[in-house]
Amino acid sequence: MSEPNPQSSAWARPAGSWSSGTVTAYGVPPQSPPPAAPPAAPPPDGPRRRRRQLLIFGGVAAAIVAAGLTVLLVMIIGGDGSPFSDRAASAPDLRPPLARACPAPTVSPGATASAAPGAPAPVTGERTVDEAAGISYQRYGAPWVPWTEVWNAGTLEVPYRVGQHFVTEVYPGGRYHASILSAAVPATDNDAVSLDMECVGRQVAADVRAEYYPQPNTMEPLRDEVTTLGGRPAWVSEFRLRFTAPGLTATDEYSAVAVIDVGKTTAAVLYVSVPGTHKQYDHVVREVLESVRPL
Repeated sequence: MSEPNPQSSAWARPAGSWSSGTVTAYGVPPQSPPPAAPPAAPPPDGPRRRRRQLLIFGGVAAAIVAAGLTVLLVMIIGGDGSPFSDRAASAPDLRPPLARACPAPTVSPGATASAAPGAPAPVTGERTVDEAAGISYQRYGAPWVPWTEVWNAGTLEVPYRVGQHFVTEVYPGGRYHASILSAAVPATDNDAVSLDMECVGRQVAADVRAEYYPQPNTMEPLRDEVTTLGGRPAWVSEFRLRFTAPGLTATDEYSAVAVIDVGKTTAAVLYVSVPGTHKQYDHVVREVLESVRPL
């Protein structure tokens, strides 16, 4: 079907039709105008706007401060970077070495020993008196002479400053001694006087073995017990050590370590040693232990 040709056909205007021109609204219902948009809110005036801005800025600043305080509290309470935690972690432990190694027991291991009946037998003869340690014990004649030095080597640094000794030999490593030495060593915290006698005694014996004998050495235990010395609770260890050192004739030694509870914050320590080259003095070890009396 083709497009009609406007020149080949005519279109008759119907009677009574409208002519071109202005079209009136006759017979057509009027259209109502669209509703008017609500008037825009007037912009806030200057003071109100400034108050609003201040409230916004204040809220932001408060949030920043709160976040900073939270971070600071986390650091103070437990953070690794907290200066307070570093200070607490680095605080030195000022307790005596024996108190750190052997805390006071809930029930003193020496309680049974201290209740043993009977007073110690009276003693006679010459005595070595150690006021600091709070004990006295038998004193011997030549070759034993008064001790005039201070030995305080070892982890515990027990200050042996009272007693007797004699030199048994001189070798490339120095002088070798037979000895009867006593000392007082801090063994409790604050005003506590209860001692874990076994723990303290073992610590002192280990210190002696490590510091006063050639290394390595082997130990033959002979006696290791909580007992009483002079009526006071004590721990006693007797042992024979075996060792070698270049130029040293002695290869063994009979020794004893005793720790005596003298009712103070310090414990009395008694150390007796006789090298194998002088076995004729082995009896001194037991005699000295049995002669101990509290002051």
